[in-house]
Amino acid sequence: MTNRTGGEIVRDRLLAEEVPYLVGIPGHGIVAMIDAFRTVQDQIKILQVRHEQSAVHLADGFYRVSGKPLAVFTSIGPGALNTAIGLGASYVDSTAALVISGETHTYMEGRGVLQELERKRPADVPSVLEPLVKASYRPRSQKALHDDLADAFQQMTTGRPGPTFVSLPMDVQAESDEVPDPIPTSSGKSEELSTEALAASEAAADLLAAASRPVIVAGGGVTLANAEPSLLELAERTGAAVVTTLQGKGCFPEDHPLYGWHLGTKGTSIGNALTTSADVILAVGTRFTDQVASSFRANTTFATDATKLIQIDIDSRELGKNYELELGIQGDATQVISVINSELVQQEHTPNYEATDYFADIQELRQTWLDETAELRESEAIPSTVPRFYKELRETLDRDAIVVTSSGHAQACVLEFPFYEPKTNLTSGGFSTMGWAYPAALGAKLAAPEKQVVAVIGDGDFMMTMQEMATAMEYGINVVVVLLNNYGWYSIRDLQMAEFGEDRAMATDWDDSKSPDFVAIAKGFGLYSESVDKPADIQAAVNRALEHDGPSLVEVKVARDFPNSGSTVVGWWDVPIPTYLEDRRADYEQARNEIEPPPAST
Repeated sequence: MTNRTGGEIVRDRLLAEEVPYLVGIPGHGIVAMIDAFRTVQDQIKILQVRHEQSAVHLADGFYRVSGKPLAVFTSIGPGALNTAIGLGASYVDSTAALVISGETHTYMEGRGVLQELERKRPADVPSVLEPLVKASYRPRSQKALHDDLADAFQQMTTGRPGPTFVSLPMDVQAESDEVPDPIPTSSGKSEELSTEALAASEAAADLLAAASRPVIVAGGGVTLANAEPSLLELAERTGAAVVTTLQGKGCFPEDHPLYGWHLGTKGTSIGNALTTSADVILAVGTRFTDQVASSFRANTTFATDATKLIQIDIDSRELGKNYELELGIQGDATQVISVINSELVQQEHTPNYEATDYFADIQELRQTWLDETAELRESEAIPSTVPRFYKELRETLDRDAIVVTSSGHAQACVLEFPFYEPKTNLTSGGFSTMGWAYPAALGAKLAAPEKQVVAVIGDGDFMMTMQEMATAMEYGINVVVVLLNNYGWYSIRDLQMAEFGEDRAMATDWDDSKSPDFVAIAKGFGLYSESVDKPADIQAAVNRALEHDGPSLVEVKVARDFPNSGSTVVGWWDVPIPTYLEDRRADYEQARNEIEPPPAST
């Protein structure tokens, strides 16, 4: 037992968990905690971002690459609420971060002290953030703080990861009591598979061995479980095509002949063709969201009547939530796939998949998809199309370079960008959060300083967190920003034009003469920056940015003319059409009537 202040309890817990960075913005509500870190600055570096939202995004990016959670600090009230978007993005995508916010003194609660949220309940920030975190704590003593921090780390990375939140009263930070020395948690260790999961895994092996057109749908859970080697072995052992979700991209080498690209609303013709014609689908670490399943429209991405569907997920609540299952297996993806592989080895199931008609079909579908997208990808138009930009970027970057995207066309078109290595595709897939990519890229670079890290961001997106150029400069975090500038919210404009009519774009465009000079702004922060619009100039510009010894920005002006401003659309998305657009509404209602209902609750 050692006498520690609340701030020292936090400090010693972070030391025990080997947390390298404490990220945030100080305020009067958190200064007593921050002061305790004065003696350990050589072990835990404090990073001052320029917005609390960015602090959580930075921690999110760091976790996705390293698998290690960071700690975020904020002051009372507005500072805590500014973390909400970051927590939402982290929670939906199942990543881990510890957010510690200052709070009203325990003996002042409800009296309306500066920045207290108390009109309905005293010190009520945890109620606001509760839906955005895996667990929330409000310790009122040093002993409670000691226990809560241990539980927070355990919760963050055990089972399905997620962020945790600690609302830490100012007096608890400053006052002291006898508490035990912190013992590192066993977070991140997976539980052994249950008897039911083992039996289901063996049954899954039998179904895959008997399948003639097997498909593996790989989601973000594959990467969270570090299951990529097991997945590759399973695909090659069964000859299954591997089709990925947006979050799953990168978990399987995309130059492998069994790769079937991606599926869903923003899917590919090959991805959706493979999943609709599969006799067995093994879905690993995917929630079957509307974007993955083309809003559940029958026979668009999945043909459930003709397909036996197996789902693996660490979270039992996801099993069978959106589709009826042949088998649902709750467990760590690496463990489950390893059991399936072992069972196939015992069955001596090692087909020569390259000699099958199915493999030939996969290759034909791959070439068809590449042919369908060639026009935009090879376009010489000025300004560049986004697919042509991504072609040039892929030819410029290392095989293991990390590419970070947030939303809009930058995110949608990255689906055409081949990834080859795990944890190189970072994107806000579930929340599609504008403002996420740049601070997340800073976190990724801190986690992997030896790798190229490029944040590909639209102009509207970048303006939400571009103040973090100051953070990049202050700490020498050499991320390259590639700013795709189309002078507007063009992914939404294109959605309006595609669904409502080409004459119905509204509130999504701005006058390019009123758009900021991003190159000048970046130079004002101290970054190297330049602008290009010709496809032939992209590689050289990106190379100059990569070679620069410091943070950098390359503005790439991109096509604005519809539909060349985006990419090839294959799947379907349930975007309701106003009834006064009668013809379009009739087509929409016909499609909506084809949506499959969720399974009956049990």
